[in-house]
Amino acid sequence: MKHSETVTFGGSGLDRAGEVRGDRAAVEALKQDDTARAVLLWRGKVLINPTRPASLVRLPLDHPALQDASVPPILLGREDGEARFAFDLSSWVPDDLDPSHLGAFMDPSEQRHPMLPDENVFVELRRVMTWLNPRDAELAATAKAIFSWHETHGFCARCGFETVVNDAGWQRNCPACRAAHFPRTDPVVIMLITRGNSVLMGRSPGWPRGMYSLLAGFVEPGESLEAAVRREVFEESGIEVGEVNFLASQPWPFPASLMFGCAGVATSEKITIDPKEIEDALWVTKEEMMDIFAGRHPNILPAREGAIAHFLLENWLADTLT
Repeated sequence: MKHSETVTFGGSGLDRAGEVRGDRAAVEALKQDDTARAVLLWRGKVLINPTRPASLVRLPLDHPALQDASVPPILLGREDGEARFAFDLSSWVPDDLDPSHLGAFMDPSEQRHPMLPDENVFVELRRVMTWLNPRDAELAATAKAIFSWHETHGFCARCGFETVVNDAGWQRNCPACRAAHFPRTDPVVIMLITRGNSVLMGRSPGWPRGMYSLLAGFVEPGESLEAAVRREVFEESGIEVGEVNFLASQPWPFPASLMFGCAGVATSEKITIDPKEIEDALWVTKEEMMDIFAGRHPNILPAREGAIAHFLLENWLADTLT
């Protein structure tokens, strides 16, 4: 496995069992197997045991807590030949639910289901993604992303009729116009733009104080990754970019993106931000970035650990990008 595949949510090599998704009898047989296990989500949060090392909870498919699932389970794949399904318990309402935290950028609240041990808690994946091993992280990211897709794609984009779930959760079909709909993944470029000894950093409006990251943006239809890098950087900062190279990718289930980490060499230096795109942008030297990572910078916080921006910057400092 290449070093670039060690980014969070990547590199676990999960057997996704794609060849059996369309075979209802085979999927049912997997459900009936005593070794099959369920991964649980609640309103986008994943069920883990946070005791370090933290682990994604896997329950037998006959566990009574699964009765609170109101939508069909998703076949995530197989671990050592054993099936793994994702169940969504979002219809369950905790007695002590505090809705003020739900949907927050970094939701600190935890929920405990009455049929599960106290050490099993539903948590925001963004908060705990670095606690999980690669396999648990991939299972959690896959489950979160595909349930997010189902939540927003219940009706046919062609005719508006309500769709039905097929292929073990990996397809929705329209009974009216026969259209088939598949999970959506949005391509995003995130750019390590350098000029000499410095890297280009920016921040979006509404981010926590001191939070800066690499510039990023969605790839448009008909556009290559290289072109997207140059366009996004110029739109946001006014910086022109020459050579562009791909470095690493990361699934990012917030809600369903695939981040393409790229390196680009700036051919200009003067920053002119578009305030509709970003709030600020600046050049940061390697020496300053070392202080940032050490928590010694007075104004800038380190990029969030687990995000591909942190991975790229860390390897830029260590000269281990390739």
